[in-house]
Amino acid sequence: SVLAVPALIYLLHFGPADATTAGLVIVTLTSVTALSGHARDGNVAWRTGLLFAAAGVVPAMLAGTLADRVPATALVVAFSVVAALAAARMLRSPATDPSGRPSLPVRPAKAGAVGAGLGAVTGFLGVGGGFLAVPALVGVLGLAMRRAVGTSLLVITVNSLAALGARAGTGMHLDWAVVGPFTAAAVLGAWDGKRLAGKVRGRTLQTLFAYVLLAVALFMLADALVP
Repeated sequence: SVLAVPALIYLLHFGPADATTAGLVIVTLTSVTALSGHARDGNVAWRTGLLFAAAGVVPAMLAGTLADRVPATALVVAFSVVAALAAARMLRSPATDPSGRPSLPVRPAKAGAVGAGLGAVTGFLGVGGGFLAVPALVGVLGLAMRRAVGTSLLVITVNSLAALGARAGTGMHLDWAVVGPFTAAAVLGAWDGKRLAGKVRGRTLQTLFAYVLLAVALFMLADALVP
């Protein structure tokens, strides 16, 4: 999803606000599709995920209504900064041990604050935030990696639906002739990507994605700031 917004802006010529709204549609449908597979494998912590997502619902709705009122350049810059920070985090060594157990006890206040921040990012930038949610679920709530990935899809789905509901009241207009095929291709690509990912070492895949994301972030930032 974090690559869908730049693709919509630079390849399909959407405005930043329309691209982030379309990104929410895409990420909601792809997350629901992927969530069903992870749920069948027993890799979704439903209660933990719903509580974590609940903290982000209101921020997601508020940020969703705000996105239409922010200048396009500011929206692109904000997206670029978040993407670059996410890429930098991925390039660092994991902060937790392989089992996913945190070194400190889970603090409800911290978990709520992280959940709220994730909801705000989802609502404002139109990205699912899986690149932020998975580290948070591992480091803050102590979930094992596989369970964190499955649970992040639940969190993303809830936050994206909340943000879409807020944007629906702002008179958003989407070109469904473009968004529909894009979403269908993303859903199919997600399933195929899951199969292909099994053939590549996790660290290699993470590093490759981080460099791609960093390059996209720097390109968008330069395009927004350089006359």
